[in-house]
Amino acid sequence: MNMTDPIADMLTRIRNAALARQLRVSIPASNMKLAIAKILKEEGYIKDFELVKDSPQGTIRVTLRYVEKKPVLTQLKRVSKPGLRVYTRRDDIPRVRGGLGTAIISTPKGLMTGRKAYQLGMGGEVVCYVW
Repeated sequence: MNMTDPIADMLTRIRNAALARQLRVSIPASNMKLAIAKILKEEGYIKDFELVKDSPQGTIRVTLRYVEKKPVLTQLKRVSKPGLRVYTRRDDIPRVRGGLGTAIISTPKGLMTGRKAYQLGMGGEVVCYVW
């Protein structure tokens, strides 16, 4: 099946698994999805992730993180979509929830948080917001 927005599918799978109080969720792998999972782990939104080579494409198995039986991830919002790309300059990088959330931005040096992109003086495509 041909999917038009695999990143939105990944975010939806993680969001649904957190709402259903699942421990793990499996997602078809790609380099961009691996980079997003790495950022989510570094920022403390998920416990861990691993790449399982069960097919030529592989699968990312994400272990969700809970605090007192409540999911750490409350919102995952796709910003830039295939039909409407959203770009930002360094000075216009959005602050999610007044700095409590994270903006994930695709820059010429790869995927990174909005904070890191601002420190490096780069803009790029706003992929999603996480809080």
